[in-house]
Amino acid sequence: MRAILMLVLALALLAAMLVAQNRPAKTLDIYVMDVEGGDSQLYVAPSGESVLIDTGNGGAAAVRDADRIMAAVRDAGLKQIDHLITTHYHGDHIGGLLELAKRIPIQEFIDHGPNVQPAPAIDPILEQYAVLNAKVKHRVVKPGDKVDVTGLDWRIVTSGGRVLSSALPGAGSANPYCGGFKRHTVNPVSGQPVGNTEDEQSVGSHITFGKFRVLYLGDFTWNQEFELTCPNNRIGTVDLFVASRHGQSSSNSEALAHAVRPKVIITNNGTRKGGQPDAMKVLLSSPRLEDLWQIHFSELSGQEYTVPGMFIANSFDEQLAAMPVAPKPLPQGAQAPPPPAHNGIAYWIKVSAEADGNFTVTNGRNAFTKTYR
Repeated sequence: MRAILMLVLALALLAAMLVAQNRPAKTLDIYVMDVEGGDSQLYVAPSGESVLIDTGNGGAAAVRDADRIMAAVRDAGLKQIDHLITTHYHGDHIGGLLELAKRIPIQEFIDHGPNVQPAPAIDPILEQYAVLNAKVKHRVVKPGDKVDVTGLDWRIVTSGGRVLSSALPGAGSANPYCGGFKRHTVNPVSGQPVGNTEDEQSVGSHITFGKFRVLYLGDFTWNQEFELTCPNNRIGTVDLFVASRHGQSSSNSEALAHAVRPKVIITNNGTRKGGQPDAMKVLLSSPRLEDLWQIHFSELSGQEYTVPGMFIANSFDEQLAAMPVAPKPLPQGAQAPPPPAHNGIAYWIKVSAEADGNFTVTNGRNAFTKTYR
């Protein structure tokens, strides 16, 4: 009798273990990948449904970046991408799309609509993109639309040069950071006049999982941030802000970065893209910020504006003996030397969030993990 009882208990324990193994994960997992100053982020809902935002760089870097994205896809155990959001049609956001599409099925393509900035490097990609999205579901989204992801509330807050017209639930209070806002007439990074480029068309997303909230606006611009959050903040507060425009000073105004009060900011910067002192001053002084994590060391930060190394996922192929104390100025013009290369092993920053609002951030390079509550 005792042997039968032990057998029954053993079978019950085995059944419970099998059920637990087959139960969907309880976390929303986010991979912010290193595509060398471009953008690619993979969101995996507890249901197993996936959203990829952007596909990295084109040209000679397309294969490299598609391979890096696929490394995250494999880590997440995915067999397909359910939704692909292309924020806008610049080469550092859509460049790897065709290479990625060779590697994994993509079930839905989401974008802002027609290209407003034709370019020789982009036009052939968009021609093939039209062929791809004609074979599956394709949506042109506008502010206020939703992306249907089981277990998440995924809302489009910017697209096609427009912003959300009404506040998200719980948002809409007066924004105290609007009074000191000064509009840009010239892009402080490029020195070019601001205008109607693809950056202004960016598809921006606000994602809610239980009490956890994320904001990413692509390369949404400084002036548009005012339109979105002033005089009333239509976004409210978030837990994670993936910095706009790779953490550059042509975005990330106090009117946005301070108003949304993130606990954590991640910059998808490059070795010489993002991390300028003006941008870092704004991001690092956001009122509720606990930590800023960087995809890359940046020459433009120097030691003065660089976070501790445990929060930085990637460096250069040729390691520096020490990071210079002073930030380097951004070289301008056709004769500017190329940025430091990083074509070796690339590491992501991974966020795992629970429905109660708690989340952990992990540096793929050194396995440093921190939990935020």
